[in-house]
Parts: sequence; C-alpha cells; structure tokens
Amino acid sequence: MAGSLEGAAVEAAELGANTFQIFSASPRMWRARLPDPDQVKLFRSARERFDLHPLAIHANYLVNLASVDPVIRPKSIAGFRGELDRAALIGADYLVLHPGSCRGRSVEEGIGAFAEGLGEAAHGFRGGRLTVLIENTAGSGCHIGSRFEELRSLRELARDVTDLPVGYCLDTCHLLAAGFDISTQSGLRAAIRSAEELLGLEHIHLFHANDSKAPLGSRVDRHASIGEGHIGREGFRRILTHPKLRKKPFILETPVEEEGDDRRNLDMLKTLAGRGRTKARRAKGR
Repeated sequence: MAGSLEGAAVEAAELGANTFQIFSASPRMWRARLPDPDQVKLFRSARERFDLHPLAIHANYLVNLASVDPVIRPKSIAGFRGELDRAALIGADYLVLHPGSCRGRSVEEGIGAFAEGLGEAAHGFRGGRLTVLIENTAGSGCHIGSRFEELRSLRELARDVTDLPVGYCLDTCHLLAAGFDISTQSGLRAAIRSAEELLGLEHIHLFHANDSKAPLGSRVDRHASIGEGHIGREGFRRILTHPKLRKKPFILETPVEEEGDDRRNLDMLKTLAGRGRTKARRAKGR
C-alpha cells in the first residue's frame, strides 16, 4: 500500500486475487497514524467491487509481546494497540501477529508475557469481526511458536485475558523449517493430524504459502518461490488440494526477484490448486 489503500486493493484484483494481505503502516517503524477516512471509504468500496475477502493485516515486525525488556515491552503493547485500531477502521477480518522472542526468559515465561501484553493492548477494544491470528514460527533463536503445543498455550492464555477472538495463521515455510515434513504425503498427513488435535482446524483461519530455501528442521526462515524450495510443487499440490485445507485462504509472501514474480507465484498456486479452488494471494509490503 505504498501508493494508497485503494491502490493496494486494485493491485490485488489486477493480479487475479480474491483475498489479500497488507501492512496498515510501515512494518519496521514504531510511529504510525490512523489512515485517512476518505481513503478507507475508497478502499472498502474497492474490496466490495472486486470481491476481495477476507482481508488480512500483518502486524509490525517490531512488536514483541513476549519481551519483558523495559523499553521494548511498552512500545510493543502500544504498537499492537495501534494495529488493532487501524485494522478495525480499515475493516480487516484478520490481524496476523508473530508470537515474539523470549530472550533471557523461559518459553513458559515468554508465553505468559505474550498473553498479558495482548490483554493489555486489547483492553477496552471493540473490533467487531476482527480476529487476531497467532502465526507459527520457524523456531530460530529464542522465538516461540514453532511447536503446536506453544501455539495452543498462547491462544488459551490470551483468551483468558481478553474477549478478542484469537486463532492461528500457519506459514508453510515455517512449518517445514520447524520440522514438519509437509513436503511428503505422510508428513503432511501427520502435520494435519497434529494440528487437528492440538489447535483445531476450525481455529486455523489463514495460511501463508511460501516455499522454503532452507531444509527440513533447519529452523531458518527463508522464503522461496512456489516449487523452488524444499516443499516443491508436488508438496504444494497436496497442501492446496487436501480436503481439510481446500477452503482455507492462502496468502503468498514469496520473494520478488524479477518483475512478474507476483503473478507467476499466484498463477502457480492456482494451477496446483486446480483452477483456483484455493484462494491465493501475495502479501503487500513483504
């Protein structure tokens, strides 16, 4: 949305999208302001005109609700409250949030800090249909959320401190890097079974569709174009056509190395899904 909110919707439609993701402000700066009301009206009108549903907003990368650092934590709580307010004003369906890093603390302490921070940020918030989605991670360093058990704990504790709806967004690159072998039929079957048991598929509202430059279990978060990484075309074909995942929206966050990469990745997902049965779009601003 470097040009305008409306421009982001138009670009998504021109690419052939029927769902998309944006940032509501710069993803690497703390300072942000509410979007212009006139732009919001144009944006909402464009979404209806092009039938772009659902809309996901990705939260600022700087937000780390798992941190207890005396400088980072208050900025993260205030920053996430701003994300909530902007998402509600824009009319987003989902707000995707990374769990954060618990550097210097245990995973359990990080999970508790995340839930408390989310509750503080959401205090008094009335967001209508907005649902916060906790995104799984590759598990590098002290980042929490690479294991389904951690994601479940994050959601359960968050629901204890806020009425804000909370669900999950699963990133395919992060899944593979965290040790889920979704590139194979048996590995995908095991991952889905585990997600059903620990997360509940009904709580997984969104997928980020990214191939992985790093191998299985590497814990390295490096996105690749669809079919050009360790998941591969056949891996994505199985993911996109799986009967339990087919109706889920898929958002592309693949790298843009040459002009036209957006459309090529989108067309590849449509082909692998079988004539666009799965919603697939590239995230804006990544």
